[in-house]
Amino acid sequence: MCGRMLILYVVLSCITGLVTTADETGLDPNGYMLYCPCMGRFGNQADHFLGALAFVKAIDRTLVLPPWIEYHHDRRGSTMIPYDTYFNVTTVNLYHRAITMETFFTTIVNQVWPEGNRAAFCYTARRGPKEDSCNAKDGNPFGPFWDNFDVTFDHSEMYGPLSFDTHYQKAHLAWQDKYPPSRFPALAFTGAPASFPVQKENVELQKYFQYNDAWTGKATQWVKQNLPKGPYVGVHLRNGEDWERACQHVNSANHLFSSPQCLGYRNENGFLSAELCLPSEPTIIKHIKKAVKKVSAVAVFVASDSDFMLATLRSKLANMGVRVAMVGDIGDSMSPHPHLDLAILSRSNFFIGNCVSSFTAFVKRLRDVDGLPSGFWAFPAAVKKEKYKHDEF
Repeated sequence: MCGRMLILYVVLSCITGLVTTADETGLDPNGYMLYCPCMGRFGNQADHFLGALAFVKAIDRTLVLPPWIEYHHDRRGSTMIPYDTYFNVTTVNLYHRAITMETFFTTIVNQVWPEGNRAAFCYTARRGPKEDSCNAKDGNPFGPFWDNFDVTFDHSEMYGPLSFDTHYQKAHLAWQDKYPPSRFPALAFTGAPASFPVQKENVELQKYFQYNDAWTGKATQWVKQNLPKGPYVGVHLRNGEDWERACQHVNSANHLFSSPQCLGYRNENGFLSAELCLPSEPTIIKHIKKAVKKVSAVAVFVASDSDFMLATLRSKLANMGVRVAMVGDIGDSMSPHPHLDLAILSRSNFFIGNCVSSFTAFVKRLRDVDGLPSGFWAFPAAVKKEKYKHDEF
């Protein structure tokens, strides 16, 4: 029986790409890639993760999954949360081999990346205390991130003009030629080798970037305990003071943050506007009512970085007989958490998000994997509906 299971595993592994190139030592002779997800909060880090995943597959190294960098209002600095706290490592391995950074540093680091020979990789020198250096640990979260694993860099490698876009160029061959694993068994980047927002060609990799059973279960439990049985609409309201300031720049650029997700990477679907970035109350109410009717919703779930608008929504939707709720509301036994919001939004029968927000973009990608419908506030603009071929919900 065990022999049959082993054969089945090998066959499935060949199909899914789980077979590694590990040698007799259990190490990957093709080398490893590490990076610090040092730009922004989770939405930005998630975009970068997809790009890093595409890049590491192209250069054919094992991806060392970094922890998520979190920032909390009630304490200074940053906190490192292991990748698998929220997400499934197995699904990543269906696309390309990967291990968590915690596993790397507790089991194989001394064999692969010994002290005294650790290079930090950056495109060009970064500002900091040392000249001609990546200054990989200068500032927050750079320093705390690497200190979390007791890493000290011995020298810097400026890899410019090499590109991490491996879709339209043979960049992976240049990387393999300049930095062979025999000389550089580990490539450690000061920032993600990826673009923001996520490159169009990498969006589909979201299928390998999925919540683990624990967080899927929490979302299911919350919905069961707090919403009436039936369809529900999930909405994301981005309306904090920092967001208001960011939206002031909509008239000076073609894109802002994750706006290509609805406007298109070449603005083929429309253009930035204040209403798209920071929708007014009438727009929000109008879109929610349409969505409620579209899926015959019995509830509306709200996630926000600031104003949840619960009182307003409950008043405006009172005649529709829907429950309006948020995590952490009165009587809720679960504590608010961004990832709980994300997981609940991703399972809603219809989702309305902010086109410019990377938090929304993560939810939208998750839903696209499952073929679930989504929309954006103030999109498409009514005056351009006939020009841009997108269904208005």
